[in-house]
Amino acid sequence: MAAVSMNTFILIATYALMQGLLDQAVQNATQLSTGEAQLHAPGYLEDRSIYKTLENPEAILQKLKDRSFGAVPRTYGYGLVSCRTKSAGAMFWGVDPDKERAVLRLAEHMGEGVYLSSKAHRGLVLGRKLARSLNAHVGSEIVVLVQAADGSLGNDLFTVSGILKAAGEGVDRSAAIMHIDDFRDLFVMRSGVHEIVVNTGGRVPLAALKESLIQAVPGAEVKTWRELLPTLSDMLQISDVSMSVFGAIFYLAAGLGVLNTMLMATYERIHEFGLLKALGTSPWRIVRDVTMEAWLLAFLSTVVGVVAGVAVSWVLQDVGLDTTGFAGEYTVSGIAFDPVWRASLTFRAVLEPVLVIWVVCILAALYPASISARLDPVKSLYHV
Repeated sequence: MAAVSMNTFILIATYALMQGLLDQAVQNATQLSTGEAQLHAPGYLEDRSIYKTLENPEAILQKLKDRSFGAVPRTYGYGLVSCRTKSAGAMFWGVDPDKERAVLRLAEHMGEGVYLSSKAHRGLVLGRKLARSLNAHVGSEIVVLVQAADGSLGNDLFTVSGILKAAGEGVDRSAAIMHIDDFRDLFVMRSGVHEIVVNTGGRVPLAALKESLIQAVPGAEVKTWRELLPTLSDMLQISDVSMSVFGAIFYLAAGLGVLNTMLMATYERIHEFGLLKALGTSPWRIVRDVTMEAWLLAFLSTVVGVVAGVAVSWVLQDVGLDTTGFAGEYTVSGIAFDPVWRASLTFRAVLEPVLVIWVVCILAALYPASISARLDPVKSLYHV
């Protein structure tokens, strides 16, 4: 009974922690910068040419607004950033700070300083690794050098207004985010955007969202986050398999525990079963009684395990595990994870282990039940 209770507790707490980890990874990936889907000009993702743009972005944004989709426009360009004697390559983002705040959470994900203000002011937000390589801090002056869309060299002086927390490998290493009006001046790009990020807050399934975007903006290339972040998508699929294997080990342990218990009970009650058969009890009735005993044992054990597992999961969901001491802010395969690991307790995380353990315990009891049902009444009554 203790083994079944412990297995139930471990499985519920582990499932809740893993679900929390995966939910956090998906939220960080989709809510910070990538969104649930993106629109680009055909072929833009292959070569990232500054000339491949979505024209008339305001009309596109209005169509998405009519469908109650949150959307933000972005422009991108490449160049060099220098801070005193340090320099590095950077990917410049031109963003609308107000729309970013309304649709995504990147503006809240600041490690130092503040995000961009509503008006263009030559402010710059840097990825944390880019800032570290430049030895830049909030208030540092950054010299920017780019090749503009008209072929000229664009250069200007910006001031670092903020530095992001870990937000993914690409953002951390190269992102230099500025107001879209500053971007247009720097790159001499008067119209069009390179990307429109769409976020519904999980209200619309991905397949339906993609289909709706294709209908709303014909001619644009539509990608969901699963297509844009294949590593994360694969991680989710692998986690399902690994958790199934993990659960199978504990289910097997619970089944073996019940099998051992019921075998011992069977041999200790040979006289009882022999007497029942001598009184005319059918083998099927004995099988049913033994398996019901096993289920009752599993039921009582899982009740204890569920109470403990749900209580611990609630605490982990509220407080979380603080990994700052040994991991800090970290990314895995380019995906950012928060230093506080919180569980996510779901109905499935509780129900699935309980139901599977019940089935496994009943199946494990069939063998001792069949032994009891096949006992010879005379030999059983004289069994020593």
